[in-house]
Amino acid sequence: MILHGYWRSGTSYRTRIALNLKGLAYEQRGIDLRQGDQRSAAYLRLNPQGLVPALEVDGAVLIQSPAILEWLEETHPTPPLLPADPMARAQVRAMAAVVGCDIHPLNNLRVGKALREGFGADQAAVDAWAGRWIDAGFATLEALVARHGDGWCFGDAPTLADCYLIPQIYSARRFNVAVDAFPRLRAIEAAAQAHPAFQAAHPDRQPDAD
Repeated sequence: MILHGYWRSGTSYRTRIALNLKGLAYEQRGIDLRQGDQRSAAYLRLNPQGLVPALEVDGAVLIQSPAILEWLEETHPTPPLLPADPMARAQVRAMAAVVGCDIHPLNNLRVGKALREGFGADQAAVDAWAGRWIDAGFATLEALVARHGDGWCFGDAPTLADCYLIPQIYSARRFNVAVDAFPRLRAIEAAAQAHPAFQAAHPDRQPDAD
Protein backbone atom coordinates (compact mmCIF):
# COMPACT_ATOMS: atom_id res chain seq x y z
CA MET A 1 0.00 0.00 0.00
CA ILE A 2 1.14 3.53 -0.81
CA LEU A 3 -0.32 6.40 1.18
CA HIS A 4 -0.16 9.78 -0.51
CA GLY A 5 -0.67 12.43 2.15
CA TYR A 6 0.55 15.55 3.86
CA TRP A 7 2.16 15.26 7.27
CA ARG A 8 -0.04 17.90 8.92
CA SER A 9 -3.30 17.00 7.17
CA GLY A 10 -5.96 15.79 9.60
CA THR A 11 -7.38 13.39 7.04
CA SER A 12 -3.95 11.91 6.34
CA TYR A 13 -3.30 11.72 10.09
CA ARG A 14 -6.52 9.78 10.78
CA THR A 15 -5.69 7.38 7.95
CA ARG A 16 -2.21 6.73 9.36
CA ILE A 17 -3.72 6.00 12.77
CA ALA A 18 -6.12 3.44 11.29
CA LEU A 19 -3.40 1.78 9.24
CA ASN A 20 -1.18 1.58 12.31
CA LEU A 21 -3.94 0.21 14.52
CA LYS A 22 -4.52 -2.51 11.92
CA GLY A 23 -0.80 -3.30 11.92
CA LEU A 24 -0.52 -2.76 8.17
CA ALA A 25 2.68 -1.86 6.33
CA TYR A 26 2.52 1.08 3.94
CA GLU A 27 4.85 3.38 2.06
CA GLN A 28 4.36 7.12 2.39
CA ARG A 29 4.68 9.70 -0.36
CA GLY A 30 4.42 13.30 0.73
CA ILE A 31 2.13 15.75 -1.07
CA ASP A 32 3.06 19.24 0.07
CA LEU A 33 -0.21 21.17 0.04
CA ARG A 34 1.59 24.46 0.64
CA GLN A 35 3.59 24.04 -2.56
CA GLY A 36 0.60 22.95 -4.63
CA ASP A 37 1.74 19.35 -5.16
CA GLN A 38 -1.91 18.28 -5.00
CA ARG A 39 -2.54 20.13 -8.25
CA SER A 40 0.28 18.50 -10.21
CA ALA A 41 -0.68 16.50 -13.28
CA ALA A 42 0.84 13.36 -11.79
CA TYR A 43 -1.19 13.58 -8.60
CA LEU A 44 -4.40 14.53 -10.38
CA ARG A 45 -4.09 11.34 -12.39
CA LEU A 46 -4.24 9.49 -9.07
CA ASN A 47 -6.85 11.66 -7.39
CA PRO A 48 -8.86 13.93 -9.68
CA GLN A 49 -10.16 15.84 -6.65
CA GLY A 50 -6.64 17.01 -5.83
CA LEU A 51 -6.94 16.38 -2.10
CA VAL A 52 -5.20 14.09 0.38
CA PRO A 53 -5.09 11.31 1.27
CA ALA A 54 -5.06 8.82 -1.57
CA LEU A 55 -4.28 5.16 -0.97
CA GLU A 56 -2.88 3.00 -3.74
CA VAL A 57 -3.69 -0.66 -3.15
CA ASP A 58 -4.13 -3.72 -5.35
CA GLY A 59 -3.91 -1.68 -8.54
CA ALA A 60 -6.65 0.72 -7.42
CA VAL A 61 -6.65 4.17 -5.84
CA LEU A 62 -8.93 4.96 -2.91
CA ILE A 63 -9.70 8.59 -2.03
CA GLN A 64 -11.61 10.28 0.80
CA SER A 65 -10.52 9.16 4.26
CA PRO A 66 -14.00 7.95 5.38
CA ALA A 67 -14.08 5.55 2.43
CA ILE A 68 -10.50 4.45 3.08
CA LEU A 69 -11.16 3.78 6.76
CA GLU A 70 -14.34 1.85 6.01
CA TRP A 71 -12.45 -0.20 3.41
CA LEU A 72 -9.74 -0.96 5.94
CA GLU A 73 -12.35 -2.13 8.42
CA GLU A 74 -14.04 -4.37 5.86
CA THR A 75 -10.87 -5.91 4.44
CA HIS A 76 -8.77 -6.04 7.62
CA PRO A 77 -11.32 -6.54 10.40
CA THR A 78 -8.81 -7.39 13.13
CA PRO A 79 -8.45 -5.54 15.39
CA PRO A 80 -11.91 -4.02 14.89
CA LEU A 81 -12.38 -0.27 14.79
CA LEU A 82 -16.16 -0.64 14.84
CA PRO A 83 -18.14 -2.60 17.47
CA ALA A 84 -20.03 -5.75 16.51
CA ASP A 85 -23.44 -4.47 17.57
CA PRO A 86 -25.20 -2.43 14.82
CA MET A 87 -26.43 0.24 17.24
CA ALA A 88 -22.96 0.63 18.72
CA ARG A 89 -21.46 0.83 15.22
CA ALA A 90 -23.85 3.66 14.41
CA GLN A 91 -22.85 5.48 17.58
CA VAL A 92 -19.16 5.28 16.67
CA ARG A 93 -19.83 6.43 13.12
CA ALA A 94 -21.82 9.37 14.46
CA MET A 95 -18.96 10.42 16.72
CA ALA A 96 -16.55 10.22 13.81
CA ALA A 97 -18.95 12.28 11.69
CA VAL A 98 -19.03 15.07 14.26
CA VAL A 99 -15.39 15.63 13.35
CA GLY A 100 -15.43 14.51 9.74
CA CYS A 101 -18.58 16.39 8.70
CA ASP A 102 -19.06 19.26 11.15
CA ILE A 103 -15.60 20.34 12.32
CA HIS A 104 -12.75 19.43 10.00
CA PRO A 105 -14.20 20.62 6.67
CA LEU A 106 -14.62 24.12 8.09
CA ASN A 107 -11.03 24.58 9.24
CA ASN A 108 -8.85 22.74 6.76
CA LEU A 109 -6.05 24.37 4.79
CA ARG A 110 -8.08 25.40 1.75
CA VAL A 111 -10.81 27.01 3.87
CA GLY A 112 -8.19 28.99 5.78
CA LYS A 113 -6.69 30.09 2.48
CA ALA A 114 -10.12 31.17 1.22
CA LEU A 115 -10.75 33.18 4.39
CA ARG A 116 -7.43 34.99 3.99
CA GLU A 117 -7.52 35.59 0.25
CA GLY A 118 -11.25 36.07 -0.28
CA PHE A 119 -12.29 37.83 2.90
CA GLY A 120 -9.11 39.48 4.18
CA ALA A 121 -9.02 37.48 7.41
CA ASP A 122 -5.86 37.68 9.48
CA GLN A 123 -4.59 34.77 11.55
CA ALA A 124 -6.58 35.83 14.62
CA ALA A 125 -9.78 35.80 12.57
CA VAL A 126 -8.94 32.41 11.07
CA ASP A 127 -8.27 31.05 14.56
CA ALA A 128 -11.59 32.44 15.81
CA TRP A 129 -13.40 30.89 12.84
CA ALA A 130 -11.84 27.49 13.48
CA GLY A 131 -12.46 27.76 17.20
CA ARG A 132 -16.16 28.40 16.70
CA TRP A 133 -16.68 25.03 15.03
CA ILE A 134 -14.15 23.11 17.11
CA ASP A 135 -15.73 24.25 20.39
CA ALA A 136 -19.22 23.30 19.25
CA GLY A 137 -18.14 19.90 17.99
CA PHE A 138 -15.98 19.12 21.01
CA ALA A 139 -18.86 19.98 23.35
CA THR A 140 -20.95 17.40 21.54
CA LEU A 141 -18.18 14.80 21.68
CA GLU A 142 -17.54 15.45 25.36
CA ALA A 143 -21.19 14.59 26.06
CA LEU A 144 -21.10 11.52 23.84
CA VAL A 145 -17.92 10.22 25.44
CA ALA A 146 -19.59 10.65 28.83
CA ARG A 147 -22.33 8.31 27.61
CA HIS A 148 -20.28 5.75 25.73
CA GLY A 149 -16.60 6.05 26.61
CA ASP A 150 -14.49 3.96 28.93
CA GLY A 151 -10.99 5.30 28.35
CA TRP A 152 -11.57 5.94 24.65
CA CYS A 153 -14.38 7.60 22.68
CA PHE A 154 -16.48 4.43 22.73
CA GLY A 155 -15.66 1.70 25.20
CA ASP A 156 -12.22 0.65 26.33
CA ALA A 157 -10.39 0.33 22.99
CA PRO A 158 -9.68 2.68 20.08
CA THR A 159 -12.34 2.94 17.37
CA LEU A 160 -12.85 4.99 14.23
CA ALA A 161 -14.03 7.81 16.46
CA ASP A 162 -10.60 8.08 18.07
CA CYS A 163 -8.95 8.05 14.63
CA TYR A 164 -10.94 11.20 13.89
CA LEU A 165 -10.70 12.87 17.29
CA ILE A 166 -6.95 12.86 17.88
CA PRO A 167 -6.01 14.72 14.68
CA GLN A 168 -8.72 17.27 15.44
CA ILE A 169 -7.27 17.92 18.89
CA TYR A 170 -3.88 18.42 17.23
CA SER A 171 -5.52 20.88 14.84
CA ALA A 172 -7.27 22.69 17.70
CA ARG A 173 -3.93 23.38 19.34
CA ARG A 174 -2.55 24.71 16.05
CA PHE A 175 -5.46 27.18 15.94
CA ASN A 176 -4.82 28.22 19.56
CA VAL A 177 -8.14 26.74 20.65
CA ALA A 178 -8.18 25.87 24.36
CA VAL A 179 -9.33 22.34 25.13
CA ASP A 180 -9.37 22.70 28.92
CA ALA A 181 -13.18 22.59 28.97
CA PHE A 182 -13.17 19.03 27.62
CA PRO A 183 -11.55 16.78 30.24
CA ARG A 184 -12.79 13.53 28.72
CA LEU A 185 -11.33 14.43 25.34
CA ARG A 186 -8.04 15.40 26.96
CA ALA A 187 -7.97 12.04 28.76
CA ILE A 188 -8.35 10.29 25.40
CA GLU A 189 -5.55 12.45 24.03
CA ALA A 190 -3.35 11.29 26.91
CA ALA A 191 -4.21 7.66 26.19
CA ALA A 192 -3.32 8.17 22.53
CA GLN A 193 -0.01 9.76 23.44
CA ALA A 194 0.92 6.50 25.19
CA HIS A 195 -0.30 4.22 22.36
CA PRO A 196 2.29 3.12 19.75
CA ALA A 197 -0.11 3.32 16.80
CA PHE A 198 -1.02 6.92 17.59
CA GLN A 199 2.57 7.84 18.42
CA ALA A 200 3.81 6.60 15.03
CA ALA A 201 1.06 8.50 13.21
CA HIS A 202 1.83 11.87 14.82
CA PRO A 203 2.61 14.57 12.23
CA ASP A 204 6.02 15.36 13.72
CA ARG A 205 7.15 11.75 13.07
CA GLN A 206 6.34 11.68 9.36
CA PRO A 207 9.09 11.57 6.73
CA ASP A 208 7.83 14.72 5.00
CA ALA A 209 7.46 16.78 8.21
CA ASP A 210 9.25 20.12 8.45
